Amino acid sequence: MEPADRAELISELDAKAAGLRQRLAELTRPVDSGATIGFGKRIGDGTTQAIQQMTDASSAQQLSGLLDEVLRARAKVDDGSYGRCDVCGEPIGDERLEFRPWSTACVRHA
Repeated sequence: MEPADRAELISELDAKAAGLRQRLAELTRPVDSGATIGFGKRIGDGTTQAIQQMTDASSAQQLSGLLDEVLRARAKVDDGSYGRCDVCGEPIGDERLEFRPWSTACVRHA
């Protein structure tokens, strides 16, 4: 990998990680202590808030997994193994890396 390409890739992965961290911080911020959250017999603000909290928790879990992938790809750039599948060691296709630069597995093992 050319040094300019490597620097661009590092910048892209670092920006992706920063964006994911920011979104995770938004999703996992503490709930207002005065908020009433719960499911009752009627749909109201508490029910809406409870559903939003469940949705945010699910989104945060998915984003956390994606952040792990981005950080793994970044580590692979540093150790020189970027572009190789973590499972089989074969090259990851250029199209896959172009579409999803944080890919750490080939299509077969994704």
